[in-house]
Amino acid sequence: MMETINRNEPGFKIGDVVRAEVRTGQYACELMELNGPRALVKVLAVLKHPEQGDLHNPYNPDVPMFHERRALSYTEKTNVLLRDLNKYNGQVPDYKQTLLAAAEAEIAGLDRLQRWAAKGLEQLIQLKQDYDK
Repeated sequence: MMETINRNEPGFKIGDVVRAEVRTGQYACELMELNGPRALVKVLAVLKHPEQGDLHNPYNPDVPMFHERRALSYTEKTNVLLRDLNKYNGQVPDYKQTLLAAAEAEIAGLDRLQRWAAKGLEQLIQLKQDYDK
């Protein structure tokens, strides 16, 4: 008898490939076990790299501990709340390629945010000078 997850969408079965959100990262995983409100999953690919820093103070570099968050390893097993699982469609890509692509996407996003902040700061400094006239 196969266990299924009772959700609004079609149920999952042990062995299904699912999209799992783990902290601030997202992974393609194999569903290994169901444990009440949680599921044990095995990581197959990285879909979104975890964010760095203090999750309780996002975008604040001036915190006592700026956390480094590594992506979960290939075949690493972790428990996930059932609500953090979704269907995964398509072929599961290579772990190493997805790990590098996810890290690059996170780097590009932070670079874009850094450039946006620099331009915004530049404009605000100019506006402040105009206001002070």
